[in-house]
Formats: sequence, structure tokens, C-alpha cells
Amino acid sequence: MFVEIVFYCFAVLAIFGAWMVITARNPVKAVLALVFTFVMSAGVWMTTQAEFLALSLIVVYVGAVMVLFLFVVMMLDVDVAALKAGAARYLPIGLLVVLPIIALMIWQVGPEHFGSAIFGHKPVMHGANYSNTEALGELLYTRYVYEFILAAAILLVAMMAAICLAFRGPRSTRTQHPGKQVKVQARDRVRVVKMKSEKKTTGKSDE
Repeated sequence: MFVEIVFYCFAVLAIFGAWMVITARNPVKAVLALVFTFVMSAGVWMTTQAEFLALSLIVVYVGAVMVLFLFVVMMLDVDVAALKAGAARYLPIGLLVVLPIIALMIWQVGPEHFGSAIFGHKPVMHGANYSNTEALGELLYTRYVYEFILAAAILLVAMMAAICLAFRGPRSTRTQHPGKQVKVQARDRVRVVKMKSEKKTTGKSDE
């Protein structure tokens, strides 16, 4: 009973955070609300004994992606007045797109298609020595190993495609050559010149 209460508390707070993301007028506040939503979603996963997904959500999204988004939003010069005018103009189109999606989600996740009566069993509550990370890794690298390799290959191809699209050729200035930098020697960078010492005269006779 206590776990269910905590689950619904996290769920309500996550919905509230998601609502703040789309209604906040300040982009920085919207990003902070999205961070709050991710943390509450991690709490929901934690109550369902999905510790690995919860920690991954906090470490990857909150700790890396959302911090990057926050810096980008803070550095951009966002015209809030233009955003408000655009939002009011495209509100009917947004409602036409969002309402069917909400209806589809309610129909799909409802008790008629998503519940213990459909799957035939209730979620099993494991003990304190249960490791969700170990169970997920064992399933991922045995039963779904080919799908995992395929997903990794697709991500690698996507990364290479993004690099090829963004690369505009070597620049004429400020271009580094790592191969030449590794092969450089000290004699190529530093030259020692021997010079005779000269006595500096001050114009006064030494006593």
C-alpha cells in the first residue's frame, strides 16, 4: 500500500512537471521543469523495481543532456513575445494533433488492453537482493543480443552520417594535424643558440 501511494505521488508530480514544460513562458523555466519531470519519472521507475532505468534517466538525461539544453537555452536570445504570438496562432492545429494522440494513449494503456487481467499475472515484487541491472544485462546480451548489436550499428551509422553532413573540409587556418603533432621532435620546436657573454658598461669607473 505504501509503495502504491509513493508511485501515484511520483506520477502526479511527473504529470504536473510535464504540464509546466509546455505552459512555462520562460524557456529556462521550461527546461528546469523538464528536469523535474525526469526526476519524478525516475522515481516512478524506482517504485516498479526498474533501478537501472531510473539511474540511467538521472545520469544520462538530467546529468548530461538537460544540462546541455539548459546552457544552449541560456545562451540563445529567445524572443518570448514572438513565441507567445506563435503559440496562440497555432493552438487550434496543436489541439487537433494532440487530442487524437491522448485518446489513443488512453485507449491503449487502459484496463482493456493494458492490465493484469490481460497479461494473466501481477507484477512480482522481488527481495532486497534482487538486481535489476543484472537481470536486464543477462536478458539483453543473451536473448536480444542481435537486436542490441543492430541498434549499436544503426547509431554508429547515424553518428558517421552526422559527421559527414557537418564536415565542410579542412580550414585554411587553425587546422590541426594529429599525425604530425605526434611525430614532432624537440629539435623541431626548440633551437639552442650559443652566444658570448658581454660585459655591460654603466659609464662609471669601478672603484
